[in-house]
Amino acid sequence: MTTALLEQRVTLKQGGGGRAMRGLIEKLFVHDFAALPFDGVGVAAMDDGAAIRFGDEWLVLTTDSHVIHPIFFPGGDIGRLSICGTVNDLAMMGATRVVGLTCGVILEEGFPIDSLEAIQRSMVAACREASAPVITGDTKVMGRGEIDGIVINTAGIGLTRNLIRDNGLKPGDRIIVTGFIGEHGLAVMAKRHGIEFEGDLTSDVAPLNSLIAPLVATTTITAMKDPTRGGVASALHEMASKSGVGIILDESAIPVTPAVRSIGEMLGIDPLHVANEGKALLGVREADVDDVLAVLRSNLLGRNAAVIGTCVSERPGSIILDTGFGRRLVAEPDGEPLPRIC
Repeated sequence: MTTALLEQRVTLKQGGGGRAMRGLIEKLFVHDFAALPFDGVGVAAMDDGAAIRFGDEWLVLTTDSHVIHPIFFPGGDIGRLSICGTVNDLAMMGATRVVGLTCGVILEEGFPIDSLEAIQRSMVAACREASAPVITGDTKVMGRGEIDGIVINTAGIGLTRNLIRDNGLKPGDRIIVTGFIGEHGLAVMAKRHGIEFEGDLTSDVAPLNSLIAPLVATTTITAMKDPTRGGVASALHEMASKSGVGIILDESAIPVTPAVRSIGEMLGIDPLHVANEGKALLGVREADVDDVLAVLRSNLLGRNAAVIGTCVSERPGSIILDTGFGRRLVAEPDGEPLPRIC
């Protein structure tokens, strides 16, 4: 099959959060939607959501669809993931006060009712955790074999006085990650393929709005993003490219659990490329780093927060890993190495 023919079909990598997905979105959707009249931060920004002026605040709107396989995994399920993922997209733009969520569920004929009830309970628990009510929704059923079990779409509306974007990094800013990386993607991968290994590995899926809320009112956060599909590497590439800076990462400072490191080495997968569902990347002014770390570490979700990098003016858009023995470029993944991870 020729390259031209291959380009006429969507592939799994185009849903993986890396270059391939961004290219598809920019070429097919952003070009035309961005031409429509809109007064605010819209689709052209390719941020975690849209933002509209609402009095003296910003109303932030985001939407997300969830196709994870398997639907139940260590540390969570598709229901918890759908709520947390949407809450986190709002929080990454500063909207930690969630007005409401929508929930659209598409089910395959024959889907077990007990599984659906378990997913529903998980969603309600996550809503309570995040103080984020589901206020409307929709349900559809498709024929057996026409869909893989269940797909959930959620949308969220939140408010903030201080809008935070992913493109505000400046030379000298420090990059903070709020905890251990790679746990979600590799926990799902291990469950999917029945991989057994020593150590405890569970998804980090959690709502981050309570962790981020104390920082939103300050001017210390210059940019923010959650490293989901494509992992830390993809998120930092986006942030650096949009901000016009380079980022130097300190490999020894990146928090990775022994279990993640072990299974990553076994599978030949770099934890920097693996999805997270309960972590955030923050750009922070150098003078405020200690204060921000103190706030993050006072919350259970941020107790392992660490400074992992520095923004520089050289090589804008590049991520450079300092191994302690030398430096190398961190490639942006073309797509998530583990498909259907969220």
